Amino acid sequence: MNMRNRQWIEGGIFLAGFAACIPLANYMIGHVGTVCVPNGPCLIPVGPGLTAPSGVLLVGLALVLRDLVQRRLGLWWAVGAILVGAFLSTTFTAPALALASATAFLTSELADLLVFTPLQRKGLVKAAFASSVAGLLVDSVMFLWLAFGSLDFLAGQVVGKLIMVVAALPVLFWIRNRDRRLGLMPA
Repeated sequence: MNMRNRQWIEGGIFLAGFAACIPLANYMIGHVGTVCVPNGPCLIPVGPGLTAPSGVLLVGLALVLRDLVQRRLGLWWAVGAILVGAFLSTTFTAPALALASATAFLTSELADLLVFTPLQRKGLVKAAFASSVAGLLVDSVMFLWLAFGSLDFLAGQVVGKLIMVVAALPVLFWIRNRDRRLGLMPA
């Protein structure tokens, strides 16, 4: 398989994963957790004494996948994915959460993009980690404030998303090393 075909196939897989994270995260927030707060989110434990809305895991993963979409398919594919993702986040959530979900998603993914784009030349892993941290902080504050008028679950949100970003690091190292070995350059 030639390198360009490999980039498109992998980019398509990353794009599909990114798109799937959005409705699944919104579904989880309303339906999956160890505790579901009446008229609020379903929560999961993310650390000692910390809980967060359950969708945080997939939101953390989406930040990393967006970076990989950009690496394989290019900046404009990433921008398009963000715009489609913001729309999807309004259609797969409770109406009361639609604005908060779309606004937090759009803003955090753009923050991720703005950090990742200049840093990617310094290395995939560093750029993806730094941009994901920026995105998860923006997403956490915006979503909680807009959806619930409170930052009560901020620490749990940050830790929950960071868990997925850190869990993705071995895959990012593997992709980086394989890209070097194959001479596969980012799109």
